[in-house]
Amino acid sequence: MSTTPHATGHIVDDETTGIPSFEASGGDWSEIAEEAARLGEERIVVNMGPQHPSTHGVLRLMLEIDGETVTEARAGIGYLHTGIEKNMEFRTWTQGVTFCTRMDYVAPLFQEAAYCLAVEKLLGITDDVPERANVIRVLMMELNRITSHLVCIATGGNELGATTIMTVGFTAREELLKIFELISGLRMNHAFIRPGGVAQDIPAGGIEATREALTSVEHYLRQLEDLMLANPILQLRLKGVGYLGLAGSMALGITGPMLRSAGLPYDVRKTAPYCGYETYDFDVPTAETADSWGRLEVRLEEIYQSIKIARQALDRLEKNPGPVMVEDKKIAWPAQLAIGSDGMGNSLAHIKEIMGTSMEALIHHFKLVTEGFRVPAGQVWQTVEHPRGELGVHLVSDGGTRPYRAHFRDPSFNNLQATSIMCEGGQVADVVVAVASIDPVLGGVDR
Repeated sequence: MSTTPHATGHIVDDETTGIPSFEASGGDWSEIAEEAARLGEERIVVNMGPQHPSTHGVLRLMLEIDGETVTEARAGIGYLHTGIEKNMEFRTWTQGVTFCTRMDYVAPLFQEAAYCLAVEKLLGITDDVPERANVIRVLMMELNRITSHLVCIATGGNELGATTIMTVGFTAREELLKIFELISGLRMNHAFIRPGGVAQDIPAGGIEATREALTSVEHYLRQLEDLMLANPILQLRLKGVGYLGLAGSMALGITGPMLRSAGLPYDVRKTAPYCGYETYDFDVPTAETADSWGRLEVRLEEIYQSIKIARQALDRLEKNPGPVMVEDKKIAWPAQLAIGSDGMGNSLAHIKEIMGTSMEALIHHFKLVTEGFRVPAGQVWQTVEHPRGELGVHLVSDGGTRPYRAHFRDPSFNNLQATSIMCEGGQVADVVVAVASIDPVLGGVDR
């Protein structure tokens, strides 16, 4: 420790260089500034944030600054640990959906889809999932991709002082959250996608309501483009900021809009299609700038592509009625859902049958709900294109009714590795822009 008299108690000598640094815990800036000026030092270590909605108390940014320049940046995680992957080992395969949907809470439907696709691989029923169920999955995921990108764009604008960008973005998102509630009953953490299909079909009027919502989103999207793309202040704040080239992205395992902003059109929907994505017409947007501006452009264009895919899915739903869950009653759960006076549950006719006329059906229903179905022993790897990049699921089964191991490769976790590369050498204000362009959600990082 330094023997130099000081007032703050925040001076720490580096043991190797003997250079004093300053650590601020907040509220004592004036004292530290005076001490730094007295010693002729401007090298200060600060905890920055929270400035992003997904970093409130759960992401620690440790910056070493020399004046306004960031000389070193580190991202500290581990403040939100939920133990979701471990908890899934103590729940049935179907109950696991209700856990993984809560990881990246801005894009819950992608965790559900990846997990269920992996379970279906283990069960060997991938080809048995009804076509209509796959179309509904695609529709819900693309709507969720739009809402996720809108959160990124809206909050990024707000962090730069452009509150209107946030209000327009969240107003647009609200249109689609109403659709989620109409179809699944919930605005987020849906547990709507289940092993074997989806929980229920699109309700009456759902297709028309979704078409209207997409039209509204396009209207708000044009407003956002008018507010942002020709804005000289936004261009000055974003262009050339948070640069991460293709070589750096590949070395760190970066995927999603960050990778595509560096010019590589890698998208799991194209390279390893699932849920019938190979039958949809859409493009993979890219940019060449590899900076925060390029990521903004990529996300805006991806929203338009998602609208295009969603409309194709709606057309298919209108033309092709059918079941939304596999026929195997040993897997299909829940059964015969309906909306009654007490909310969502099994239909009255189904309850009358299992309670009054079929003891076997009642026993089966009880065992399926309480014990769950068995999954053959083995392991599987499944990936999907999440709004933040490639989401992977590794599941291991020992032949029981619960996962032996569940592990998720969340894109936010990998992408956050780029924080130091994107921030060091820039200014403190640029850190806000760089982190916003990563678009991390800590629920997925620290799961």
